[in-house]
Amino acid sequence: MKDLLKKIFFSTRLMAVLFIVFATAMAFGTFIESWYSTETARIWIYNATWFEVIMVFFVINFIGNISKYRLLRKEKWPVLTLHLSWILIILGAFVTRYISFEGMMPIREGNSEKVFYSDKTFLTAYIDGEIDGEPRRKTLQDDLIVTPEALKSNLPWNDDFNGQPITISYVDFIKGAKRGLVPNNTGNEFLKIVEAGDGQRHEHYLENGKVSNIHNVLVTLNNETEGAINIFTSDSTYYIKSPFEGNFMRMADQFQGKLYKDSLQTLQLRSLYSTAGMQFVIPDPIVKGSYGVVKVPEAEITPVTQDALIVEVSSKGETKQHKILGGKGTASFSEKISVGGLEVSLAYGSKVYELPFSIKLNDFIAEKYPGTEKGYASFMSKVTIEDERPFDYDIYMNHILDHKGYRFFQSGFDPDERGTTLSVNHDQWGTWITYIGYFLLYAGLMGIMFFGKTRFQDLAKSLDKIKKKKTALTMIFALLFGLNVLAQEHTEKDGHNHSKVPSQEQIDSLLNANIVPVEHAENFGKLVVQDEGGRMKPINTFSSELLRKLSLKDKYKNMNSDQVFLSMMMNPTIWYNVEFIALDKKAQNDSIRKVIGIPEGQKFVKAIDFFDKEGKYKLEPYLRAATATNNPNKFEQDFKDANIRLSLLDQALSGQIVKIFPLLNDENNKWISAVEYRGGQYKVTDSLYANFIKNAIPYYLMSLNNAQVSGDYTEADKLLEAFKKNQANHGSEVLPTKTKIDTEVIYNKLDIFNILYKVYALAGILMFFILIFQIFKERSIWRIGTYFFKGIIVILFLWHTAGLILRWYISGHAPW
Repeated sequence: MKDLLKKIFFSTRLMAVLFIVFATAMAFGTFIESWYSTETARIWIYNATWFEVIMVFFVINFIGNISKYRLLRKEKWPVLTLHLSWILIILGAFVTRYISFEGMMPIREGNSEKVFYSDKTFLTAYIDGEIDGEPRRKTLQDDLIVTPEALKSNLPWNDDFNGQPITISYVDFIKGAKRGLVPNNTGNEFLKIVEAGDGQRHEHYLENGKVSNIHNVLVTLNNETEGAINIFTSDSTYYIKSPFEGNFMRMADQFQGKLYKDSLQTLQLRSLYSTAGMQFVIPDPIVKGSYGVVKVPEAEITPVTQDALIVEVSSKGETKQHKILGGKGTASFSEKISVGGLEVSLAYGSKVYELPFSIKLNDFIAEKYPGTEKGYASFMSKVTIEDERPFDYDIYMNHILDHKGYRFFQSGFDPDERGTTLSVNHDQWGTWITYIGYFLLYAGLMGIMFFGKTRFQDLAKSLDKIKKKKTALTMIFALLFGLNVLAQEHTEKDGHNHSKVPSQEQIDSLLNANIVPVEHAENFGKLVVQDEGGRMKPINTFSSELLRKLSLKDKYKNMNSDQVFLSMMMNPTIWYNVEFIALDKKAQNDSIRKVIGIPEGQKFVKAIDFFDKEGKYKLEPYLRAATATNNPNKFEQDFKDANIRLSLLDQALSGQIVKIFPLLNDENNKWISAVEYRGGQYKVTDSLYANFIKNAIPYYLMSLNNAQVSGDYTEADKLLEAFKKNQANHGSEVLPTKTKIDTEVIYNKLDIFNILYKVYALAGILMFFILIFQIFKERSIWRIGTYFFKGIIVILFLWHTAGLILRWYISGHAPW
């Protein structure tokens, strides 16, 4: 029996099966994440018991194979190292999951904090009762993962308090919940009040006969209180008596009136009242109900919206159902419920961990993308670690604070930019074990390939005997490597209310009638601009990047990128109505399409599609959450990408991006656009040069319009030469040479890496099939085909190398 178990658990067949199951599970996990959520994938795959059993079998198999194949020998060290690396990686993952912990730490500017909230969610129960006449408390707590689709927990809990059995079991889960009014004809009377005291909408319910505190302002319903805004009801009439002066506006007819201090007046429903530093509306009459947990409409759910867990508590034959509001980042208990003589308090949310030191947030700095209000380029927390030896530290992307086994990452921030959220990780042992495992994995792979007596070396000797096949396989490896490198190549509001939107045919007709000739557009494309990062590049580079980012294409209709950019400068209003902005490559993600109100699957949209009839930006409600995190989900990333595209288009249409004028005597060699100068952002003491900056672009565009009528572009060409001469006179320190400009334009036109990616893929697939056919049946045609594709791969490699050399020359540094 022992030998049979060894044969099963230590076999290479079991290892192969485990790898297949593992790969399949990971693939399904990826699909589940896109179909449902990461939490659901954790429940069904990553945190499932069967998945952990696979890991255990892996470790048993690796340990067994070390003994079975006598790997504790000098000549077998590469294979031994490989086995040990896998064991350590799995062991590190075990330590990370079951021993370590992580969470989020919110801090406001000027405050010190030493607690953080776990990334896992927990169900906690406090059971209060008496033992021998003395009050006692029993605590039950366990982590759980719950989504609308699945649950992973140890519920139901069957426990006891001083011998009295008590059961807590799972009933349901509400994704997106809040405290609100649950209509009930037998309940108390409530009056809904909607206010925006801090600039954001909040709903409150005034209970009949009670006093409510709304942003430090007391408001009552049928309970007159001195110093409070008192609201009274009599039959179907409503009255208000305020200790503050104010005014109101009835929304239906815009009628306005005054709210007099300490005067009883008729309350106007559905009217906007302004008093005591806040604005509020009472939209509906009194309703009966009870205040409890209600579901939030799906369209209103945000990353900070809480969820609700519904549980059932039973003891001594009595059962009560209870809704617990909570989620990640919260740790508050619900009101107590009495069951079988026991008082039970329940909490659903994060576990609170305490640090052995404090962190004080001195300042939070958020930098926005140029020309945007909601797009954040980076954010940083300037903190002081308050310990035995205090010290200051800056936490930002890829600049992590490591202190006493805790690691702090910049994660997000508060909407008012006066508070930060740090991600906290306490996984010193798990991290080091995993790192050692990866180091051994690398060493083992290198050893297998180049050292030691391994099956790889035996295979290499065998392959020497079939030299032709070895060469072909090597070329495929090189091709796949090149394809992998290429796969990493980078390819990345107007509020006008247009009452009449022209048809697409009319727009195309207008654009075609105003196309600038290719020769002039090419000359324009060689004019140098300074981008937001300070790089000097020809306009052709910017226009190519702009069109690819917006439309994922190199041309629009029959216009190249330079012609498109000139058309944008000449006809900005028209381009707000051009259907050329691509939301995603395959038109499969419809999250943004639903928000902006276009059909599912429509690939291209217009800029005006992102604005409603009142000129409001439709993406606005979603952007703050999307940009306030370093780890956006797919939904949030789509919104960030769309916003960046819109911002880029806005800068192009406004002319803000056309930074072609060197700023005189600037120590940083700053170049500006005419829009920036006219906006008063920069001062130019030379009146003649100031006039040139202010008027040259409008005059150039006017000359282009005249040239399109006369066909004579002489004046426009002269102005382009004047721009270039001005750059040479005032910006020569940073102006690229003519050779470098021409080279960059040629590089843009060749589009080497985008073409190579497709040709590499095609050549690789065809060569793969030829080699398969050659293995089964040797024919001269397959041999000729192999040599042909070898030649193609060599040419592609040389072309690839030439592209890297060009990029190196253009950028001035190695392209890696």
